[in-house]
Amino acid sequence: MSRSRRLITLSTLSGILAQAERIEDILPTAIEIVADVMRIEVVRIYTLDTRRNELVLSAYRGVTEEFARRVKKVKLGEGLNGRVAQIGEPLMVSEATRDPRLFREAVRREKIKAQLVVPMKSRGHVVGTICVATRQKREFSTEEMELLTAIGNQIGIAIDKASLYQEQASLTQLLRLSEAKYRELFQDASDAIIIHDLEGNVTDANKACEKLLGYSVDELVSKKASNFLQDDALDLARQIRKKLLSGERIEQRYEQHLQRRDGSEAIIELASRLITADGKPIGFENIGRDVTDERKMRDNLRFYLKQVLQAQEEERKRISRELHDDAGQSLLLLMHRLDALASDPANRLSKQAKDKVTRLHRLAVKILDGLRRYAQELRPAILDHMGLVAALGWMAENLERDRRTKVIVEVRGTECELSPEAKLVLFRIAQEALNNVKRHSDATRAVVKLEYEPQKIIMTITDNGKGFEPPERLSDLASIGKLGLTGMEERARLLGGTLRVQSMPGEGTAVTVELPLNST
Repeated sequence: MSRSRRLITLSTLSGILAQAERIEDILPTAIEIVADVMRIEVVRIYTLDTRRNELVLSAYRGVTEEFARRVKKVKLGEGLNGRVAQIGEPLMVSEATRDPRLFREAVRREKIKAQLVVPMKSRGHVVGTICVATRQKREFSTEEMELLTAIGNQIGIAIDKASLYQEQASLTQLLRLSEAKYRELFQDASDAIIIHDLEGNVTDANKACEKLLGYSVDELVSKKASNFLQDDALDLARQIRKKLLSGERIEQRYEQHLQRRDGSEAIIELASRLITADGKPIGFENIGRDVTDERKMRDNLRFYLKQVLQAQEEERKRISRELHDDAGQSLLLLMHRLDALASDPANRLSKQAKDKVTRLHRLAVKILDGLRRYAQELRPAILDHMGLVAALGWMAENLERDRRTKVIVEVRGTECELSPEAKLVLFRIAQEALNNVKRHSDATRAVVKLEYEPQKIIMTITDNGKGFEPPERLSDLASIGKLGLTGMEERARLLGGTLRVQSMPGEGTAVTVELPLNST
């Protein structure tokens, strides 16, 4: 073949291949050009499946269907084509039926004699092979090998390009589908989603925002996020923005208050994240769940619970007073009469009768002591008259006397005046905690520690008892009838405080309550 014809062939092939976008469009044309320029009857083109490390017969000419099926797939290193794909260099044989590297039985049936196989390469990597063959003896020249190699490289580049194009097309289609799906999920999400830029301009919102705020999506997009925030809510939004821009993640949802179109307030649990592009912040995504009704219901429940607890304390006070004033006075009068009966000589009681009266007098004294103790526990006057620290000391003394458990009361910080509600909450929590020590812990020592800090008061009750495995949430105890710890936690919450219980089997228990001083 003349040099000019060779260049024309390569140029023509290059032009045809450059316009093809699919592998299916490349191979039939390539087969015909190779057959024509090489003046050969048998041409096979294999493409490399890198995932399975095998060649796949993708196009052929001049062989039977049966032969094509037999050599449809070739492992790397197997046969002449597999060997060329493995080493990346051309190979030729003059007598195919005698070459041990070939599928000799299939080749013999197809009556193939000479074969030339060259790799198809792109970007230095083998992407397949071209095999040309004859049914007569033929010695392929070096020039023919170089021509077929050049053609193979052009086809290889075209195959690589078509594969990339198809992958890109598939990825584009996938992205479009994903974007459409995301858009559908975005719009139909039950949670309200608002996206705004770094300046606070709303750039997108979903349908749930319409219900939450009373504005249409089109109206929202023309507004600033700050339009829905008032004072404290705006300060909170600025704090969240600062944290996100500094790289801090907001893992937990937080409560935010928004102003609706009609002026009413919406309470939402909000999750916020920073949106970036090329590593730079471009905006914020906020996903909120409307909890307005839940919060109102919770506040109502807490209000009623507070009323119930107040009524309960009033009832305790009434019962305590009646036990002290009525039953206590009656018992005291009974004791005096029994004493008079036993000591008055005019009664002329027998020794046996006097002994019985004396025993009744002792029993009355014991009952009166117990009655006074119960009255004190129901509503200790010492709490109202002398304060929380004195009341805790009185409680500690009672526990030491009853159970022989050493109880220490410690006070740290500058003691300050607490509201009656705060004193009562702390006293009741300490009372319940020490009752638990008395009934369940088998402790020999307990410590009640009060810490006065500038913004809060902390009370911790610890013991060296047997401990237990607390649940993840104290409220879970209510479902199994254990209301003590749950009641303690609820009392703390009513004053804006928190309660924590730390315990492990064999390692004692610590109950810690914190109350903000501004709410006491």
